[in-house]
Amino acid sequence: MTFVLAIDQGTTSTRAIVFDGALGVVASAQQEFDQHFPASGWVEHEAGDLWATTLATCKQALDTAGIAAGDVSAIGITNQRETTLLWDRATGQPVHRAIVWQDRRTSDLCQALKAEGHEGMVTEKTGLLLDPYFSGTKLKWLLDNVEGARARAEAGELAFGTVDTWLIWNLTGGAAHVTDATNAARTMLYDIRAGHWSAEMCDLLDVPMSVLPEVKDCAAEFGVTEAALFGAAIPILGVAGDQQAATVGQACFQPGMLKSTYGTGCFALLNTGDTPVTSKNRLLTTIAYQLDGKPTFALEGSIFIAGAVVQWLRDGLGVIGSAGETQGLAESADPAQELILVPAFTGLGAPYWNADCRGAVYGLARNSGPAEFSKAALESVGFQTRDLLEAMQGDMGSTGSSQLRVDGGMSASNWAMQFLSDILGAPVDRPKVLETTAMGAAWLAGYRAGVYPGPDEFAETWALERKFEPAMEAETRDRRYAAWQRAVQATLSV
Repeated sequence: MTFVLAIDQGTTSTRAIVFDGALGVVASAQQEFDQHFPASGWVEHEAGDLWATTLATCKQALDTAGIAAGDVSAIGITNQRETTLLWDRATGQPVHRAIVWQDRRTSDLCQALKAEGHEGMVTEKTGLLLDPYFSGTKLKWLLDNVEGARARAEAGELAFGTVDTWLIWNLTGGAAHVTDATNAARTMLYDIRAGHWSAEMCDLLDVPMSVLPEVKDCAAEFGVTEAALFGAAIPILGVAGDQQAATVGQACFQPGMLKSTYGTGCFALLNTGDTPVTSKNRLLTTIAYQLDGKPTFALEGSIFIAGAVVQWLRDGLGVIGSAGETQGLAESADPAQELILVPAFTGLGAPYWNADCRGAVYGLARNSGPAEFSKAALESVGFQTRDLLEAMQGDMGSTGSSQLRVDGGMSASNWAMQFLSDILGAPVDRPKVLETTAMGAAWLAGYRAGVYPGPDEFAETWALERKFEPAMEAETRDRRYAAWQRAVQATLSV
């Protein structure tokens, strides 16, 4: 039998999943790791934790599957995007903790660059906006604030990478310093139209190009693992950022197809084919995937806080013991209370892009409690998704999709997905396989290895588990969404 090992390195945990030759899940392992918050709006990971949990979960998944490394045809990697690492090429030691995609420490820098009139050029080159979300300003912060980092980088002693690059470096024993086009497209340093690192962007952010990795297709030869790690060398043949991997896993290969993934954040991607569409509504233009040297583009809307709002209920407020409690609590909430929670814990993403505002709750009553907070938390994800889809419709017009495919942890909640359908006034399709991110990485690697079929045949295997149809009255939908919009504007004005 032939197997593919998928590594899914996320914001709060790392998973490894073994897929068989028919893309069925054979075994999996998962480990959480600590988040670090050294200052308000700052979020960091220990780079060593990302590597240690990756190695441990891979070994555990192989052991659980009862297979040896020699039975694995390829490894596919998908990862939290924009998280930024900088390390010593000689020792492999990071010069600082990883700066996480949610981190807002470069907000002032981004505002200054906007004030200087640079955002138009940034968007034209990279498809992105000037926001702390992306890797480029994080890398500049490291070079400017870690003692000796800039001089060492200019001397060629340091290597930059997103999480995929860091993991591949460690898996290959430092033999490969590479990334794929989807991760490169999220750095604010990559020219998505020209298909290479942008000297102009590197000059703007004062980044020596010598620190940058080589950029490859999503299905390519990224290197070979050290044999000592798993008992035999395994080729790494697939890489994509987590949202692009989910787009592939949802088989959104045709222009107009749309998926939304609900993890720590929420990310909606609309396939626009071989044309990079410049948004008029502050969405991002990005690379959905790149095969055989040809990029396929997408419009993306990014919500910073989705599943993380449920974690906040558990860890911050302590009103729930586990995420699974929210559905039952939401169902029992007082229907007369319509709390609105704007979860701007690290600012608001698309289409607002305000790094400085913070979360707020509106409509509190004396008897508001865990049930009402749970309901408001789940509803906030639906409201934010509608913000994204309305922006996409504004950019694409009638060519935008009315069909939404969902995945990620929160998509398992029937209550949340029904509210999503209700507030959108459109059907929501949940697939039988919710592990679409890992599946996308596995398919990319297996496709390159000759184990899995091409895109068209793979798309035929997508299967619907449940279709959610809107049941909310149009008047109620419009009233609730208008209240959300007022709450967002009030939050932005504070």
